[in-house]
Amino acid sequence: MKNILTQTLTVCATACALTFVTGCQSNDHGTTQASAQPAPVVATPPTTAPTSVTSARAATQSVVRIKAGASAAFTDSSGNIWQPDKGFDGGNLAERDAGTVIANTKNAGLYLSEHYGMNSFSQTVPNGKYIAKLHFAETFDGISGAGQRVFSFNVQGHDFKDFDVWVKAGGLNRAYIETVPVEITGGKFTITFTSNVENPEINAIELVPQS
Repeated sequence: MKNILTQTLTVCATACALTFVTGCQSNDHGTTQASAQPAPVVATPPTTAPTSVTSARAATQSVVRIKAGASAAFTDSSGNIWQPDKGFDGGNLAERDAGTVIANTKNAGLYLSEHYGMNSFSQTVPNGKYIAKLHFAETFDGISGAGQRVFSFNVQGHDFKDFDVWVKAGGLNRAYIETVPVEITGGKFTITFTSNVENPEINAIELVPQS
């Protein structure tokens, strides 16, 4: 009897030791099995989105296209969209007959509206180097020759004195583009106008980033 009791105690002690070491537990059938140990959790550092260099560059490469005197947007022959008149200080708007023929351009519609008598034009843009293109055409039938509309303007520090659209374009209803390289440093593109004879006028303004 003593031997049987000793063996029973030994088995129980062994089972308890195994339970302590391995974490064993009894299942529904009375047998002992190892309890599942949860897999260690490894913290994964959050993924940081790469800095969008492309987006930053796109912001500095925005193109400005304004159709002066227009009440609606205009799409040119290349598919570019020109915004209606905005950004001018003072002056008035004028639109010509849609059937008016404008020479020296594939986009006659761009020159069939104008802003005239203004003091200035300004547009907020990112700093950088641009090419400014100022579009002119003398379409007023009250002008019949050189010297009848003369004005001066300053494009971001570049002076143009005694500017005569008729002379530059070569007559009535003819397109002319004045191209000016500029550098924006204060976040704003500005043109100022000064009347000499008659009112200053402009048909469109384009600001294109230099590549």
